[in-house]
Formats: sequence, structure tokens, C-alpha cells
Amino acid sequence: MRRALTAVLGAATLLLAVLVAGAPPASAASTLKEAAAATGRVFGTAAAQSHMGESAYVNTLNREFNQLTPENEMKWETTEPSRDSFNYGAADQLVSHAQSQGMAVRGHTLVWHSQLPDWVEGISSRTELLDVMRNHISNVAGHFRGDIEYWDVVNEAFQDGSGARRDTVFQRVIGDGYIEEAFRAARAADPGAELCYNDYNIDGRNAKSDAVYAMVQDFKRRGVPIDCVGLQAHLIVGSIPGDIQANIQRFADLGVNVYITELDIRMQTPPDSQKLAQQASDYRAVTSACLAVSACKGITVWGVTDKYSWVPDVFEGEGAALLFDDNYNKKPAYDATLEALGGDPGDPGDPGDPGDGSVTCTYTRTSQWNDGFNGQVTITAGSSAVSSWTAVLTMNSGQDVQALWNGTPTRDGNVVTVKPVGWNSNLAAGASASFGFTASAPDGDVSDPALACSTP
Repeated sequence: MRRALTAVLGAATLLLAVLVAGAPPASAASTLKEAAAATGRVFGTAAAQSHMGESAYVNTLNREFNQLTPENEMKWETTEPSRDSFNYGAADQLVSHAQSQGMAVRGHTLVWHSQLPDWVEGISSRTELLDVMRNHISNVAGHFRGDIEYWDVVNEAFQDGSGARRDTVFQRVIGDGYIEEAFRAARAADPGAELCYNDYNIDGRNAKSDAVYAMVQDFKRRGVPIDCVGLQAHLIVGSIPGDIQANIQRFADLGVNVYITELDIRMQTPPDSQKLAQQASDYRAVTSACLAVSACKGITVWGVTDKYSWVPDVFEGEGAALLFDDNYNKKPAYDATLEALGGDPGDPGDPGDPGDGSVTCTYTRTSQWNDGFNGQVTITAGSSAVSSWTAVLTMNSGQDVQALWNGTPTRDGNVVTVKPVGWNSNLAAGASASFGFTASAPDGDVSDPALACSTP
């Protein structure tokens, strides 16, 4: 089975580390998964089968992550849309891809009140709903038995604020015991998987996380099979709980592993250099909090790229929450996270060569409205590395740049000169950096500005 193979590979890695002890230290890891693996952890992402045909998506997924969570493909409405009719096609494809890349798989999720078929919502008999829930868990967890390292058995069962049980069909019809029953059914279906309770807004200590803590404490005391707690960590820039490390530690002290399972840190859009710097600091803080607790075994971000993040669809005017932007460029948060893991973002160019190559640039209009538009400029190094770059936008009559991110602008009339913000200065041969901007056009002229670029 795949878990056995993973254990063998892990032992081989440890043996290799012992054999090379005393040798000169290797260079620091340059990807998230390599840096996390060096600490004995995973660094994962949620992935969607619908995006697996996009090469940039797959390349980034494969390069950076060693754990995969199917974003929607294992939820009840997908796996059992009608009673006793199971569909595993999309989930099987993601699991197969993960296995081909040596990634661990997190099963998400067996019991959740959302994305639940109407036929389940309509059940009013306790005995019937218990049988349906156990049957669902038996079939889904049984189908993937041996392929899943960790299951989110029950998801989001507590309310914000009070910490009371959430009003769901499972709570109303079965009662408080449904969570315990779900965990017992999951253990029977796949004895080798870690079984987790997963929720949001339990990242710091509050009434909700206290309620989850009390449940886990009770389960451990009574022998209910629970192995881990997932802190989703859907967070806001500048608002990271100050006690997140202490909260991770108190769960760990109960004898369970802890995972950061759905990390994203959203901001008001458009992003700018200040927001991106704060986001980088916040990602560093969350990563460091996990690393400080030995039982915190992994971090999963909720998506590969801002391009497909759930955030803008749910939180109006917010987004840019992940480590890679819409064009798969690494954001400051990526470097901060990698450094917190002990990796090294490095210098894309030759450290001994300041870089004297040439650059080209392209302009893309990303959105437009009656009196304004958003644009993006991508700067690409030629056959030699460059140490910096300059882009010059000549705006048309009446146009004014209202905001600009991932670049440092200066203005002279209708000419906007943009230089890097520091972290995106150095470009290896063929590598790219980009910046975006919002322009107003009160006179209605939304035509493209002129663009030129050069090296200093």
C-alpha cells in the first residue's frame, strides 16, 4: 500500500541523512516541500482536478508541494450525489497524480453540513441517518483505504462565538453523538489513516476552540479514535492570533497531532507593497508557530494560485491570499514562508555576477469598466541574468494610475516609471516578474498605455 511505501521512503531518507553526517552541509532547500521535509513535515495545497490540464498549475503543484488535499472532489455531494450511488472519478485522478509525485493525500471531508446532497438533508429518522452516515463513511473511506494519510472526518461542527454545536441535520437528527459515531466508523473503514477534526476560527484560543479542545480531551479520555486536529487558518492580513503557537501546543498536549489545513491570508484588493509585506510577515508567523511545536506535522495552503482562490467569490473586495499570484509568480509571502521553514529563496542570478542582460516586457489588461481599468506588466529577462529592471508606462490623456503593486512607481506628468520592490529585482535568464496597477479614466479613454522597459 502507498502508506507502507511512504514509510520505507522515509526510513531510507533518514538512513541517508545518517550516512552523510559529518559531510559538508548541503545548500538550503529551495522549494517549500524540500524545506518542510527537512523538518519532518509536509507542506501541501488544496488542488482541483478541473485545473490539472493547465501546465503552470501542475508544474507549480509538483515543484512546491508534497501533500495534496482534493478541494471538492471527496465531498459528499460529489462522492454520493444520490443514495448508494458513489462516484470517485475526479478524486481517483487526483489521488493517482499525488501518488505519482510522492505526495501524501489528505481526505476532505467525510461529514460536513455544507455541499451535502438534498436527499441527506431530508432524512428525519435518527436510525436512518446514522445508517446513511456510517454507510457513506464505510464506502468512501473504504474505497481510498491505504491511499489517504489523514482524513478530515468531521468538518466545522461548532459555531463561532458561543462554541455551541452547529445546527446541522446531523446535530438535529442524531444529536451530540454523531461526531463520535463518525470517528468510530472512519477507524473501522481505514484503520491506518490519521483521523482529524477540522474547523475554522480555532487558530487561537476562544470559545469555539475551547469547545473543540473539550471534545478532543473527552474523546482521548474515553478512547474514541481521534488522532489529529486541523486548524484551517483562513486568516486576514494583520490579524493573526497572537496565541496561535500556544493554542497549537495545548492541543498537542492532549496527545494529538496538529495540522494547519487550509491556510490563506486575505487582504483588501488590489494588493500593494505594504499589504504584501504584512502578508509575508503573517505567513512567516504561522509557519514559525507550527515549527515551534513538534506535534504540528504539516501546513496546507488552500490553493496553488490566487487565480483560483475561493476568497474573492466569498469575501467581496478581498483576495490575493495565497503564495503565488494570478500568473504563478512567487509573492513576498512565499519567500518568507520558505525562509521560516529553513529554506533559502536564493538569488535567481549568479551571485558573483550583478547581471547585465536585457529584458523584454508585455502588457495585459486584466479588467475594465466605464472609467477605468486594471493592467499588468510582465518583465522577462533574456539569455542572461539581470539584477534590476525599469518599466516606463506612458498613460493616455486623462488617465491616472491610482494604485500600483509589486513595483515602486515615480510619476512625471503622464509618465510612470516603475522599478522593483526589492524581492523581484533579480531575474535569472528567462525568468519573469510582474507588477499590476489600477488606472482611472474619467474621460472614458481606456486605451492601452505605451510601455517600454530596460535594465539600469
